[in-house]
Amino acid sequence: MHIDQDDGLSPAVVAARDQVQNPRLLSERIAIGRALWRELVIGFSAQLHCLGLGFTQLAAMYAIGGTHTLTIADLAEQVGRSHSATSRLVESLVRRGFVQRSEEVADRRQRTLELTAEGRALLSQIDRARADEFLAVVRPLPPAERALIAMGVAALSSRALTRRGRLIKSPGGTPRG
Repeated sequence: MHIDQDDGLSPAVVAARDQVQNPRLLSERIAIGRALWRELVIGFSAQLHCLGLGFTQLAAMYAIGGTHTLTIADLAEQVGRSHSATSRLVESLVRRGFVQRSEEVADRRQRTLELTAEGRALLSQIDRARADEFLAVVRPLPPAERALIAMGVAALSSRALTRRGRLIKSPGGTPRG
């Protein structure tokens, strides 16, 4: 689909096309999507509650399941918690069977963290539920607008992440314009 085509696009989408190049206007468009964001967050919160999982626990599991090996100190830095709070967090995930600690080969005093099969399955379940909720919002859109969403998701997934799966941000912590 060529983005200059107006066939099948709503007037709001056609009007927004010319604003995409201006990061400030794009930011305002994103802020207007607050109702959508609110519904997605509420659904996410309800799912976490049903699973008996807190947001920080989930963030820790995603960090642990990332592409590189983590120690508790590494995890504490990533989730913005103290070493002792992170130790307690990890202990709760270990008790639930989602995370396991292993002795570091190079330094036996260090413990590395990894997800168990149960932890990976839980993250897959959460990912599927979030994708299903997103698709429920996207499905009613006209085909041309669904194509634009697919193109945007493809661009973000291929260009907005480092090889380690971290977001690429512009200086100052805001996404690149």
